[in-house]
Amino acid sequence: MKRYLLIIPLFVWLCSCSDDCRYDLTVNGEKIRVTAVTDDIIRVQAVPSEADFPDTPSLSVLPLTSTASVTTSDGGECYRMETAALRVIINKTDGTVKFVRVSDGTVLAEENCRSFEPFEADGDRGYSVTQTFKPMEEGFFGLGQDQTDEWNWKGRNESLYQYNTKISIPFAVSSKRYGILWDGYSYTRWGDPRPYSQLGDVFGLYDAYGNSGALTGRYVQSDGTVVERRETSLSQEHLRAPQCDVVVGAPENVNFQGAKVTFDGELEPKEDGLYHFYLYYAGYTKVFIGGEQVIPEIWRTAWNPNGRKFECDMKAGERVPIHIEWEPDGGVSYNALKVLSPRAAGEQNGMSWWGELQNQIDYYFVNGETIDDVISGYRTLTGKAPILPRWAMGYWQSRERFSTQEQVLGTLAEFRKRHIPVDNIVQDWQYWKDDQWGSHEFDEARYPDPKGMIDSIHAQNARFMISVWPKFYVGTEHFNELQAGGWIYPTPVEKNVVDWLGHEQSFYDAYAPEARKLFWKQLNDHLYCLGVDAWWMDADEPNIHDCVDMDFWKELCGPTALGSSTRYLNTYSLVNGMAFYEGQKSTAPDSRVFILSRNGFAGIQRYSTACWSGDIGTRWEEMKAQISAGLNFAISGMPFWGQDIGGFSVENRFMKAQNIFDATGVENEDLKEWRELNARWHQWGIYTPLYRSHGQWPFREPWNISPEGTPAYEAIVAADRTRYGLMPYIYTLDARVHFEDYTMMRPLVMDFTDDPVVMNISDEFMFGDAILVCPVYEYGARSREVYLPAGCDWFDSYTGKVYQGGTTVTADAPYDRIPVFYRSGSIVVCGPDVETTADMGDGSLTVNIYPGCDASFSLYEDDGLTCAYEKGAYCRIPMCWDEMSGRLTLGAREGTYPEMTPERDVTVRVAGLGTGTVHYDGTEVTVSFK
Repeated sequence: MKRYLLIIPLFVWLCSCSDDCRYDLTVNGEKIRVTAVTDDIIRVQAVPSEADFPDTPSLSVLPLTSTASVTTSDGGECYRMETAALRVIINKTDGTVKFVRVSDGTVLAEENCRSFEPFEADGDRGYSVTQTFKPMEEGFFGLGQDQTDEWNWKGRNESLYQYNTKISIPFAVSSKRYGILWDGYSYTRWGDPRPYSQLGDVFGLYDAYGNSGALTGRYVQSDGTVVERRETSLSQEHLRAPQCDVVVGAPENVNFQGAKVTFDGELEPKEDGLYHFYLYYAGYTKVFIGGEQVIPEIWRTAWNPNGRKFECDMKAGERVPIHIEWEPDGGVSYNALKVLSPRAAGEQNGMSWWGELQNQIDYYFVNGETIDDVISGYRTLTGKAPILPRWAMGYWQSRERFSTQEQVLGTLAEFRKRHIPVDNIVQDWQYWKDDQWGSHEFDEARYPDPKGMIDSIHAQNARFMISVWPKFYVGTEHFNELQAGGWIYPTPVEKNVVDWLGHEQSFYDAYAPEARKLFWKQLNDHLYCLGVDAWWMDADEPNIHDCVDMDFWKELCGPTALGSSTRYLNTYSLVNGMAFYEGQKSTAPDSRVFILSRNGFAGIQRYSTACWSGDIGTRWEEMKAQISAGLNFAISGMPFWGQDIGGFSVENRFMKAQNIFDATGVENEDLKEWRELNARWHQWGIYTPLYRSHGQWPFREPWNISPEGTPAYEAIVAADRTRYGLMPYIYTLDARVHFEDYTMMRPLVMDFTDDPVVMNISDEFMFGDAILVCPVYEYGARSREVYLPAGCDWFDSYTGKVYQGGTTVTADAPYDRIPVFYRSGSIVVCGPDVETTADMGDGSLTVNIYPGCDASFSLYEDDGLTCAYEKGAYCRIPMCWDEMSGRLTLGAREGTYPEMTPERDVTVRVAGLGTGTVHYDGTEVTVSFK
């Protein structure tokens, strides 16, 4: 196999500037192209010298014409390309590229080592490529949504692939206020480019009896039978293909249902240094290294494993005890532990990208004076996000699953009867007949009048979202239509791959334009015509089968119409989202499309698509992991995100507790915990872009979680009403996403970049510019430590007490609330009490001002449903607080739209100064507090 490793002492130089914004050059076996896209965005491409730069359009990056103002010069040892914001320096000797920000001299520089290793998959030829950068003092954030509860990727490793609960976005943002968008779609590694190794390949292994070559695995079955064996690796991680019936590496003579397993022995390192471990688990798992518990008890349902990482500093030749406790919690379950041997600190702490199958190295350097600027640059490249409909900012009720029309309508009726705000009722899977997956038709025995059902929902000022998979049972009408065009993935059919219900199935090839058109026609003919408001794209990783190895997964979902599934591994949700978006826009061009997707990729935001974090578990550690998952996703440039509040997959102990309560009315300790978990999840879930409760049984309606009058019920309903009270503020944030490329759910590093303390804080975040949210994620906790970022004062939202920034406080967290603080110099606009976003009440507003410095806010309003805002049909009410004079000015209204509220009463509350009221008719008015 031919390999290029470009560490170059000599050079042959060819350079031609084909236009003022681009350098093309060749340096000893490598072609390099540097293009200024804008003054703040630079594209770098590289290929081996015998290859040509590909002209295939990007799936993620939109076609762009350069808008940069560029000057070029020959600096002797280097060539220079200068814009108003950047100096790009291209070294003539080794071809490395350096980026220097004009304003402050911040530098990012490539290492003088790129690699291209020829790689082929299913006849698709290209290269496995590596690009590294020199380390500097900074933090790295983004890379999509991961469930390992990691934050700040500096010195860490991450694999980019798609999975239920994992969304990989190849965009990393530095605390130095730049980002790198890696334009590659295949399996990608950040950090260490090497794959994880089995323990025995890195360590000397010793079993529980001191014998070399293995660890000891002890499997105690529920009947007391014990199976003990030597484990040369811990790698029970994949189902056997194609039958998908047993876990490869698991002992065949063990019944895992109810079993308890331990792995014991010693690890003998072969070199000094920091070892990076990756644990893959389902069931209950604990890990001890050297007598220290490095992984506290964690849990995942048996069919949906997860990963966690940890690090250990070890000395060569010094044996270290290892002990793992595992309760599989299912008949088929998974447990694996792998490791990366130490690297030099400089290699580990820099930025490195590896892509499995690409035609070139292709990345974009995105500069900004702020991290918001960097995200704006990302959306310049990949597409702006439309404004989501206003109802999408309200509360969604979902469950796995509503089974009848009566359940759907009865649930909404109960919300309205109890006066609990709700805007969206969500229909999960299997509303079709059992053998008709992909028919997009309701089972008439359970849903006798789907259109009447949806009309009734609309009549109650609510919306209806429906789950649609890209999956089709073999032999159904829509399967046959797609297969006739060659647009069904063949391997699942050829190998009779069945789903968990026992039916043969496959997915459609969303990479084919005609397949996308046919897919939409099927949706339009059977669902959209009924009045469906929004689409839930489930399993669009694509998840043709759970828990298979990477090679078989690629085989199942390819080849695509564009090339091998190896090359396009991570992008299925992007093209599938295009099918929904372009289809609905072709049918109803003035309607706002709204899509909720379990997966995503760079650019999916332009298709009015939000994502959620998949089938997470009902555990406190999983709730905490959603905070870092959502923050990394947001700083990856992805504006709209949510989660299954309460967790999707439920521990058996919580289900048993609910059964006990239903039978006896007794609230045991497990049920108390279940209720508190849901209450705490709602309390911070209202401050995420999307607010949605969903999961398996027990049902997730507030009254099904806990009866009216109980602490959990009252806390959940109070949280919901808080969300609706904040709707003017929230909907303005929604609009800012579109007009300003804004980010609603904001890691602290975005707003307080110069405060070094926030670099590693992932359990607090800003919701908009004003609100600091501090989730409570420990059972029984009634307080928590909160860091208040430097540079401003902070108002306790409950007591009004003012705290100085740059300090840590112990904040009260009684059952009915979590700590929430308002930033000084902020304006938060609230609305009247309503039960749906379709109801604007009397139009009155409450303007809450948190003084300490000048503040401003531009309230945004439109019709909430159509695309008329794109033609200017919206209005703004500018608000300015002058700290010195103590006056709030409501400026003259800007713009108009037909449904606009022409005048309204406005209550103004200034923290610590008092309250005033004014009537606003669209002309400027001032309220004074001195």
